[in-house]
Amino acid sequence: MPAIGKIPENIFLLNALDVIGETIIIADSSYTIRWMNTEACRLMGEVAPLYGMADCDEMIGMSMDAFHERPQHQKQIMQKLTGVHRTRITIRNQVMTDIVITPIMGNGSEAEGYIVMLMDVTMQAEEQKRSAQLIKELSIPILNIWDKTIALPLIGEFDRSRTDQLIATVLLECSEKKIEYVLIDLSGIKEFENQIRYQIQMMTDTLSLIGATCILVGISPRLAMSIVELDSKTRTFSSAHEGLKHIMQLQVK
Repeated sequence: MPAIGKIPENIFLLNALDVIGETIIIADSSYTIRWMNTEACRLMGEVAPLYGMADCDEMIGMSMDAFHERPQHQKQIMQKLTGVHRTRITIRNQVMTDIVITPIMGNGSEAEGYIVMLMDVTMQAEEQKRSAQLIKELSIPILNIWDKTIALPLIGEFDRSRTDQLIATVLLECSEKKIEYVLIDLSGIKEFENQIRYQIQMMTDTLSLIGATCILVGISPRLAMSIVELDSKTRTFSSAHEGLKHIMQLQVK
């Protein structure tokens, strides 16, 4: 569907691009950088010293080829480009970013220029630090605390891949040791957002398939406000002590 409507005469298009808040660079058909908005200039000001430049001003008139390890390969992609092109690049092994290139098509079949957006920009040092922290947090101890009962303290951030690996580890532990109860301690979780809620629900459902019952402990008042959407069959307690006492009562019956 083509663009519709008309931009008011008092709104200058480049000013509109400047206030979007995204990193936007415009290059001409020869891949020469002609304009960048304030956010792009801020980011490229950090990148400039990596190329021996003082600031982003020196990048105006610079070829986009300078940012690619294989300029010829990049040109081949650009020459064939008719729609949005997305890829992930590393700038001088210091900055990682998702780059989105969109050709500005005129009346003809060739692009008149390109809009380049840098998304999800991360400094290499920050990414390495985050990865190291995730690896550290991934080593979650599985504690044997009672007969056929283990405790699983959850700490830090959780994404889908970390949850999958955690579930696989706990499934193996439960299967080999015939575990019946798993205390999942949430006291180390700072935020109980929709993603974490779904992942814990997936964990409790998966473990139930092999006969292991999950009990959630370490429920703070703040977590209690958002945990109500979990399966009502999952028992919750404010402390590990209360959860373990409940398990002992069940095993006596």
